Amino acid sequence: MQNDHFQPHDHARCISTAVDAAERFCAAQGLRLTPVRRRTLEILLSEHRALGAYDILAKLDADGFGSQPPVAYRALDFLTANGFAHKVEALNAYVACTHPGADHAPAFLICRSCGVVEEAEAAPDKGPLARAAREAGFAIERAVVEAQGTCPACRSEHP
Repeated sequence: MQNDHFQPHDHARCISTAVDAAERFCAAQGLRLTPVRRRTLEILLSEHRALGAYDILAKLDADGFGSQPPVAYRALDFLTANGFAHKVEALNAYVACTHPGADHAPAFLICRSCGVVEEAEAAPDKGPLARAAREAGFAIERAVVEAQGTCPACRSEHP
């Protein structure tokens, strides 16, 4: 699972495609993509960097959805529970999922210069982590993989 957040792309199409996918998924699952949930998803999709709950809340407030923290946290809980967003633990912030509806274990590539976050596949059931877990008799239920570095654009600006 590789995306193009580190490369130029049609951002408006990226947003509309993801919102359309979320609407279809919710309709099929009998879930409600309320206006505040939809707007929260659009806010996350509007930038390819992680946003804190209070950053999201400020944008929701500016759009008339209110300024109380539960407004943002409830929307984020819905989006993360249904696979439309992920929490980036290292940043205590959220990003839109680039593969909504797909059963996957995301890994995050975080540019420490510009803040862009790229979602990749972690595959915790493969590789050295899985081997170590098997050898220890440990069953991995959830793994958080977050790598910080510099994206291609930032590396080319500051070689």
